[in-house]
Amino acid sequence: MSQKVNDDYPKKHTDMSNEELKAIATAQYEETPKAYDFPTEIVQLPSKGKLYPDGHPLKDGTIEMKYMTAKEEDILTNQSFIQNGVVLDKLFQSLIVTKVDYNDLLLCDKNAIMIAARVLGYGKDYPITVTNPNTGEQVKHTVDLTTLEAKEIDWSTYKDGVNEFDFQLPVSQRKVKIRLLTQGIQRKIDAEIKGLAKVKKEASLTTTLKYIIIEVDGDDSTAVIRKFVDNHLLAIDSRALRQYIKSITPDIVLEVDVPDGDSGDTFHCDVNVGLDLFWPDANL
Repeated sequence: MSQKVNDDYPKKHTDMSNEELKAIATAQYEETPKAYDFPTEIVQLPSKGKLYPDGHPLKDGTIEMKYMTAKEEDILTNQSFIQNGVVLDKLFQSLIVTKVDYNDLLLCDKNAIMIAARVLGYGKDYPITVTNPNTGEQVKHTVDLTTLEAKEIDWSTYKDGVNEFDFQLPVSQRKVKIRLLTQGIQRKIDAEIKGLAKVKKEASLTTTLKYIIIEVDGDDSTAVIRKFVDNHLLAIDSRALRQYIKSITPDIVLEVDVPDGDSGDTFHCDVNVGLDLFWPDANL
């Protein structure tokens, strides 16, 4: 008996013997899920593991994920998860096989996990509708999600195993040290922004910067960093800093070339991921 899954990744599983099937049945009966042999795939992370410290489960730049089952579809339809904005995180946590603290995951690696989750759940073909810039017409196109590539990064700016980057602000000449966000840090940011919203205060940009910046002119105290962001960070310097952060942040490039039926050429466009990435059959 073999496990049939979609053909979007090369398979590495062989038929199971009667003894193996018996072991799985016994494990299920005894509720020992780690004995269950589910099909998995190895997913390459955009960060290549370079920012994770030595010994970290993601240091080799890969993460192991399992194929989506009806159990994960239950997660996708859980109204409580949807209303609280955690449905995709719950999905990813369910699909990740690698023994890793989810809060350690760099946000820049989540797009790869998101794309892999879609492929492992509903296949690699993702239909989109885009506007042809030459004619203004709507064009339907099917994206092969497995062909999306990682963003090109100047890895020379990275210190292996250290999530820290130095940057001098161009106008004020102040020196700051920054980090790329992890899932755990983002949760703190979201909680603080939510708290500010309760008192009718909108400060998502400055709140995020207060967590990204970890040192100002050699001082890493929280009070100094927060005072600097609130009172001394010039808008032009803030923009330059955000551009720098974007340049050093690994990611999956959500862009494709779409055939132009009239000219025979192609045009470049973004892949705007919508709800149908994980809810392709909402009417079923």
